[in-house]
Amino acid sequence: MRIGPYQLSNNVICAPMAGVTDYTFRELCRRFGAGLAVSEMMSSNPLVWQSEKSLNRMTHGDESGLRSVQIAGSDPDQMAEAAVFNVEHGAQIIDINMGCPAKKVNKKLAGSALLQYPELVEQIIQAVVKAVSVPVTLKIRTGWDTEHRNGVQIARIAEENGIQCLAVHGRTKACMYKGEAEYDTIRVIKQAVSIPVIANGDITSPQKARFVLDYTGADAIMIGRAAQGRPWIFREVVHYLATGELLAPPDLQQVRDIMLEHVQGLHQLYGEVLGPRIARKHVGWYLAEHDAEGAFRSEFNGIEQQQTQLDALWNYFEQLAAT
Repeated sequence: MRIGPYQLSNNVICAPMAGVTDYTFRELCRRFGAGLAVSEMMSSNPLVWQSEKSLNRMTHGDESGLRSVQIAGSDPDQMAEAAVFNVEHGAQIIDINMGCPAKKVNKKLAGSALLQYPELVEQIIQAVVKAVSVPVTLKIRTGWDTEHRNGVQIARIAEENGIQCLAVHGRTKACMYKGEAEYDTIRVIKQAVSIPVIANGDITSPQKARFVLDYTGADAIMIGRAAQGRPWIFREVVHYLATGELLAPPDLQQVRDIMLEHVQGLHQLYGEVLGPRIARKHVGWYLAEHDAEGAFRSEFNGIEQQQTQLDALWNYFEQLAAT
Protein backbone atom coordinates (compact mmCIF):
# COMPACT_ATOMS: atom_id res chain seq x y z
CA MET A 1 0.00 0.00 0.00
CA ARG A 2 1.55 3.28 -1.14
CA ILE A 3 0.43 6.87 -0.81
CA GLY A 4 2.52 8.95 -3.16
CA PRO A 5 6.17 8.30 -2.25
CA TYR A 6 5.30 6.63 1.04
CA GLN A 7 5.21 2.86 1.46
CA LEU A 8 2.99 1.84 4.38
CA SER A 9 4.01 -1.09 6.55
CA ASN A 10 0.58 -2.69 5.98
CA ASN A 11 -2.89 -1.89 4.67
CA VAL A 12 -4.72 -1.48 8.00
CA ILE A 13 -5.34 2.18 8.80
CA CYS A 14 -6.70 4.07 11.79
CA ALA A 15 -9.51 6.39 10.70
CA PRO A 16 -9.54 10.07 11.63
CA MET A 17 -12.06 10.65 14.43
CA ALA A 18 -12.78 14.10 15.85
CA GLY A 19 -12.01 14.25 19.56
CA VAL A 20 -10.47 10.77 19.51
CA THR A 21 -7.44 10.37 17.24
CA ASP A 22 -5.18 12.80 19.04
CA TYR A 23 -1.42 12.33 19.32
CA THR A 24 -1.69 9.87 22.24
CA PHE A 25 -4.26 7.66 20.51
CA ARG A 26 -2.42 7.66 17.19
CA GLU A 27 0.83 6.60 18.83
CA LEU A 28 -0.94 3.76 20.61
CA CYS A 29 -2.64 2.53 17.43
CA ARG A 30 0.61 2.66 15.50
CA ARG A 31 2.36 0.66 18.19
CA PHE A 32 -0.33 -1.98 17.87
CA GLY A 33 0.23 -2.25 14.16
CA ALA A 34 -1.75 0.44 12.31
CA GLY A 35 0.06 1.13 9.05
CA LEU A 36 -1.16 4.73 9.19
CA ALA A 37 -3.05 6.75 11.80
CA VAL A 38 -4.77 9.87 10.46
CA SER A 39 -5.20 12.88 12.74
CA GLU A 40 -8.52 14.21 13.89
CA MET A 41 -9.79 16.92 11.59
CA MET A 42 -8.38 20.44 11.73
CA SER A 43 -10.62 23.34 10.84
CA SER A 44 -9.49 25.38 7.85
CA ASN A 45 -10.62 28.54 9.66
CA PRO A 46 -7.38 30.34 10.63
CA LEU A 47 -9.18 32.14 13.48
CA VAL A 48 -9.16 28.94 15.56
CA TRP A 49 -5.61 27.78 14.84
CA GLN A 50 -4.17 29.39 17.94
CA SER A 51 -6.73 27.93 20.36
CA GLU A 52 -5.48 25.41 22.92
CA LYS A 53 -7.50 22.64 21.30
CA SER A 54 -6.06 23.37 17.85
CA LEU A 55 -2.50 23.64 19.12
CA ASN A 56 -2.87 20.19 20.72
CA ARG A 57 -4.12 18.81 17.41
CA MET A 58 -1.14 20.28 15.59
CA THR A 59 1.35 18.18 17.52
CA HIS A 60 2.90 16.44 14.51
CA GLY A 61 6.66 16.80 14.88
CA ASP A 62 7.26 14.13 17.55
CA GLU A 63 5.19 11.35 15.98
CA SER A 64 6.78 7.97 15.43
CA GLY A 65 5.17 7.28 12.07
CA LEU A 66 3.93 8.90 8.90
CA ARG A 67 2.09 12.12 9.70
CA SER A 68 -1.26 12.40 7.91
CA VAL A 69 -3.32 15.43 8.91
CA GLN A 70 -6.98 15.87 8.01
CA ILE A 71 -8.39 19.31 7.23
CA ALA A 72 -12.04 20.33 6.99
CA GLY A 73 -13.77 23.33 5.45
CA SER A 74 -15.65 24.58 2.41
CA ASP A 75 -13.62 27.55 1.14
CA PRO A 76 -10.98 26.46 -1.39
CA ASP A 77 -8.55 29.26 -0.49
CA GLN A 78 -8.85 28.60 3.25
CA MET A 79 -8.40 24.88 2.69
CA ALA A 80 -5.26 25.55 0.68
CA GLU A 81 -3.95 27.84 3.41
CA ALA A 82 -4.71 25.21 6.07
CA ALA A 83 -2.86 22.59 4.04
CA VAL A 84 0.22 24.80 3.80
CA PHE A 85 0.06 25.64 7.51
CA ASN A 86 -0.07 21.97 8.52
CA VAL A 87 2.74 20.96 6.17
CA GLU A 88 4.85 23.71 7.74
CA HIS A 89 4.03 22.12 11.12
CA GLY A 90 5.12 18.63 10.13
CA ALA A 91 2.33 17.05 8.06
CA GLN A 92 3.61 14.63 5.43
CA ILE A 93 0.17 13.88 3.96
CA ILE A 94 -2.86 16.16 3.82
CA ASP A 95 -6.25 14.45 4.00
CA ILE A 96 -9.39 16.36 2.96
CA ASN A 97 -12.52 15.64 5.00
CA MET A 98 -15.62 15.14 2.88
CA GLY A 99 -16.95 12.30 5.00
CA CYS A 100 -17.93 13.70 8.39
CA PRO A 101 -21.74 13.68 8.82
CA ALA A 102 -21.83 15.74 12.04
CA LYS A 103 -24.37 18.57 11.97
CA LYS A 104 -21.98 21.20 13.36
CA VAL A 105 -19.59 20.41 10.49
CA ASN A 106 -22.21 20.05 7.78
CA LYS A 107 -24.04 23.27 8.63
CA LYS A 108 -20.84 25.06 7.59
CA LEU A 109 -21.00 23.17 4.29
CA ALA A 110 -18.00 21.06 5.23
CA GLY A 111 -17.54 17.32 5.61
CA SER A 112 -20.00 15.11 3.73
CA ALA A 113 -22.30 18.06 2.94
CA LEU A 114 -19.84 18.93 0.17
CA LEU A 115 -20.83 15.79 -1.76
CA GLN A 116 -23.94 17.68 -2.92
CA TYR A 117 -21.73 20.15 -4.80
CA PRO A 118 -19.30 18.35 -7.14
CA GLU A 119 -18.05 21.62 -8.65
CA LEU A 120 -17.05 22.90 -5.20
CA VAL A 121 -15.47 19.52 -4.43
CA GLU A 122 -13.32 19.93 -7.52
CA GLN A 123 -12.35 23.51 -6.63
CA ILE A 124 -11.28 22.49 -3.11
CA ILE A 125 -9.25 19.54 -4.35
CA GLN A 126 -7.55 21.64 -7.01
CA ALA A 127 -6.67 24.39 -4.53
CA VAL A 128 -5.23 22.01 -1.92
CA VAL A 129 -3.26 19.87 -4.38
CA LYS A 130 -1.77 22.98 -5.98
CA ALA A 131 -0.83 24.50 -2.61
CA VAL A 132 1.36 21.70 -1.23
CA SER A 133 4.06 19.37 -2.48
CA VAL A 134 3.04 16.46 -0.22
CA PRO A 135 0.46 13.82 -1.22
CA VAL A 136 -3.19 14.83 -0.79
CA THR A 137 -5.79 12.19 0.08
CA LEU A 138 -9.57 12.40 0.38
CA LYS A 139 -12.15 10.79 2.65
CA ILE A 140 -15.76 10.62 1.46
CA ARG A 141 -19.03 8.80 1.97
CA THR A 142 -20.96 6.99 -0.74
CA GLY A 143 -23.20 10.03 -1.30
CA TRP A 144 -25.40 12.46 0.58
CA ASP A 145 -28.44 10.18 0.87
CA THR A 146 -29.49 6.75 -0.38
CA GLU A 147 -31.13 8.28 -3.46
CA HIS A 148 -27.98 10.18 -4.37
CA ARG A 149 -24.98 7.89 -4.10
CA ASN A 150 -22.55 9.87 -6.22
CA GLY A 151 -19.37 8.37 -4.82
CA VAL A 152 -18.17 7.25 -8.26
CA GLN A 153 -18.52 10.78 -9.65
CA ILE A 154 -16.62 12.25 -6.68
CA ALA A 155 -13.93 9.55 -6.94
CA ARG A 156 -13.34 10.36 -10.60
CA ILE A 157 -13.12 14.07 -9.84
CA ALA A 158 -10.60 13.23 -7.12
CA GLU A 159 -8.44 11.11 -9.38
CA GLU A 160 -8.52 13.62 -12.25
CA ASN A 161 -7.38 16.42 -9.95
CA GLY A 162 -4.43 14.82 -8.21
CA ILE A 163 -5.82 13.00 -5.17
CA GLN A 164 -3.43 10.12 -4.49
CA CYS A 165 -5.60 7.91 -2.27
CA LEU A 166 -9.33 7.75 -1.52
CA ALA A 167 -11.02 6.48 1.66
CA VAL A 168 -14.72 5.66 1.40
CA HIS A 169 -17.08 5.12 4.35
CA GLY A 170 -19.88 2.79 3.28
CA ARG A 171 -22.71 5.08 4.36
CA THR A 172 -24.28 8.25 3.01
CA LYS A 173 -24.31 11.57 4.82
CA ALA A 174 -27.97 11.03 5.71
CA CYS A 175 -27.25 7.62 7.21
CA MET A 176 -24.91 9.14 9.83
CA TYR A 177 -23.72 6.00 11.69
CA LYS A 178 -27.07 4.18 11.64
CA GLY A 179 -27.79 0.82 10.09
CA GLU A 180 -25.09 -1.26 8.46
CA ALA A 181 -22.36 -0.06 6.15
CA GLU A 182 -22.79 -1.11 2.53
CA TYR A 183 -19.79 -2.12 0.48
CA ASP A 184 -21.33 -2.33 -2.99
CA THR A 185 -20.62 1.34 -3.74
CA ILE A 186 -17.04 1.01 -2.50
CA ARG A 187 -16.62 -1.96 -4.83
CA VAL A 188 -17.89 0.06 -7.81
CA ILE A 189 -15.68 3.03 -6.88
CA LYS A 190 -12.63 0.76 -6.72
CA GLN A 191 -13.41 -0.49 -10.23
CA ALA A 192 -13.90 3.06 -11.53
CA VAL A 193 -10.53 4.59 -10.54
CA SER A 194 -6.90 3.57 -10.53
CA ILE A 195 -5.78 5.35 -7.36
CA PRO A 196 -5.67 3.33 -4.11
CA VAL A 197 -9.07 2.97 -2.41
CA ILE A 198 -9.52 2.39 1.32
CA ALA A 199 -12.74 0.75 2.56
CA ASN A 200 -14.20 2.06 5.83
CA GLY A 201 -17.28 1.32 7.91
CA ASP A 202 -18.27 -1.37 10.45
CA ILE A 203 -14.96 -3.24 10.30
CA THR A 204 -15.05 -4.65 13.81
CA SER A 205 -13.07 -7.88 13.60
CA PRO A 206 -10.24 -9.55 11.70
CA GLN A 207 -12.74 -11.71 9.82
CA LYS A 208 -14.77 -8.67 8.76
CA ALA A 209 -11.59 -6.96 7.55
CA ARG A 210 -10.80 -9.97 5.34
CA PHE A 211 -14.35 -10.03 3.98
CA VAL A 212 -14.40 -6.31 3.16
CA LEU A 213 -11.04 -6.42 1.40
CA ASP A 214 -12.10 -9.43 -0.66
CA TYR A 215 -15.59 -8.14 -1.46
CA THR A 216 -14.69 -4.58 -2.41
CA GLY A 217 -11.28 -5.22 -3.93
CA ALA A 218 -10.05 -2.24 -1.89
CA ASP A 219 -6.34 -1.72 -1.39
CA ALA A 220 -6.70 -1.20 2.37
CA ILE A 221 -9.21 -1.05 5.18
CA MET A 222 -9.77 1.73 7.69
CA ILE A 223 -10.92 1.11 11.26
CA GLY A 224 -12.54 3.82 13.37
CA ARG A 225 -15.05 3.25 16.15
CA ALA A 226 -13.99 -0.39 16.65
CA ALA A 227 -10.61 0.88 17.89
CA GLN A 228 -12.13 3.01 20.65
CA GLY A 229 -11.10 1.31 23.87
CA ARG A 230 -9.57 -1.45 21.77
CA PRO A 231 -6.42 -0.18 20.04
CA TRP A 232 -5.05 -3.72 19.87
CA ILE A 233 -7.56 -4.46 17.10
CA PHE A 234 -4.91 -3.36 14.61
CA ARG A 235 -2.52 -6.06 15.79
CA GLU A 236 -5.29 -8.64 15.57
CA VAL A 237 -6.34 -7.61 12.05
CA VAL A 238 -2.80 -7.33 10.65
CA HIS A 239 -1.92 -10.78 12.03
CA TYR A 240 -5.09 -12.38 10.68
CA LEU A 241 -4.68 -10.87 7.20
CA ALA A 242 -1.10 -12.15 7.08
CA THR A 243 -1.60 -15.62 8.55
CA GLY A 244 -5.32 -16.46 8.73
CA GLU A 245 -4.86 -17.04 12.46
CA LEU A 246 -6.70 -15.28 15.27
CA LEU A 247 -4.65 -13.82 18.09
CA ALA A 248 -5.81 -14.25 21.67
CA PRO A 249 -7.27 -11.03 23.11
CA PRO A 250 -5.22 -9.22 25.76
CA ASP A 251 -5.73 -10.47 29.30
CA LEU A 252 -7.01 -8.32 32.14
CA GLN A 253 -3.58 -7.14 33.22
CA GLN A 254 -2.64 -6.18 29.67
CA VAL A 255 -5.87 -4.20 29.23
CA ARG A 256 -5.15 -2.42 32.52
CA ASP A 257 -1.61 -1.52 31.48
CA ILE A 258 -2.67 -0.28 28.03
CA MET A 259 -5.47 1.83 29.48
CA LEU A 260 -3.25 3.33 32.20
CA GLU A 261 -0.64 4.24 29.60
CA HIS A 262 -3.35 5.84 27.46
CA VAL A 263 -4.79 7.84 30.35
CA GLN A 264 -1.35 9.03 31.45
CA GLY A 265 -0.67 10.13 27.88
CA LEU A 266 -3.90 12.12 27.81
CA HIS A 267 -3.01 13.76 31.11
CA GLN A 268 0.35 14.77 29.71
CA LEU A 269 -1.07 16.01 26.40
CA TYR A 270 -4.00 18.02 27.74
CA GLY A 271 -2.87 19.05 31.22
CA GLU A 272 -4.34 18.96 34.73
CA VAL A 273 -7.84 20.20 33.90
CA LEU A 274 -8.65 18.92 30.42
CA GLY A 275 -6.65 15.68 30.68
CA PRO A 276 -8.88 13.95 33.26
CA ARG A 277 -12.02 15.12 31.48
CA ILE A 278 -10.94 13.78 28.09
CA ALA A 279 -9.78 10.53 29.69
CA ARG A 280 -13.33 9.75 30.82
CA LYS A 281 -14.73 8.79 27.41
CA HIS A 282 -11.73 6.59 26.64
CA VAL A 283 -12.02 4.81 29.98
CA GLY A 284 -15.71 4.29 29.26
CA TRP A 285 -14.83 2.54 26.00
CA TYR A 286 -12.14 0.38 27.60
CA LEU A 287 -14.49 -0.71 30.38
CA ALA A 288 -17.68 -1.18 28.34
CA GLU A 289 -17.28 -4.95 28.57
CA HIS A 290 -16.07 -5.16 32.18
CA ASP A 291 -18.37 -2.53 33.71
CA ALA A 292 -21.56 -3.29 31.83
CA GLU A 293 -23.77 -1.65 34.45
CA GLY A 294 -21.63 1.49 34.43
CA ALA A 295 -21.30 1.74 38.21
CA PHE A 296 -17.55 2.31 38.25
CA ARG A 297 -17.63 4.60 35.22
CA SER A 298 -20.18 6.80 36.95
CA GLU A 299 -17.86 7.07 39.94
CA PHE A 300 -14.81 7.62 37.71
CA ASN A 301 -16.48 10.46 35.82
CA GLY A 302 -16.61 12.47 39.03
CA ILE A 303 -12.83 12.37 39.54
CA GLU A 304 -11.02 15.59 38.60
CA GLN A 305 -7.43 14.82 39.69
CA GLN A 306 -4.97 12.94 37.50
CA GLN A 307 -3.38 10.75 40.15
CA THR A 308 -6.76 9.97 41.71
CA GLN A 309 -7.96 8.73 38.32
CA LEU A 310 -4.94 6.46 37.95
CA ASP A 311 -5.31 5.12 41.48
CA ALA A 312 -9.01 4.44 40.96
CA LEU A 313 -8.33 2.52 37.75
CA TRP A 314 -5.59 0.45 39.36
CA ASN A 315 -7.83 -0.43 42.31
CA TYR A 316 -10.72 -1.29 40.00
CA PHE A 317 -8.62 -3.80 38.09
CA GLU A 318 -7.26 -5.24 41.32
CA GLN A 319 -10.85 -5.89 42.38
CA LEU A 320 -11.69 -7.39 38.98
CA ALA A 321 -8.73 -9.74 39.18
CA ALA A 322 -9.77 -10.87 42.66
CA THR A 323 -13.28 -11.84 41.62
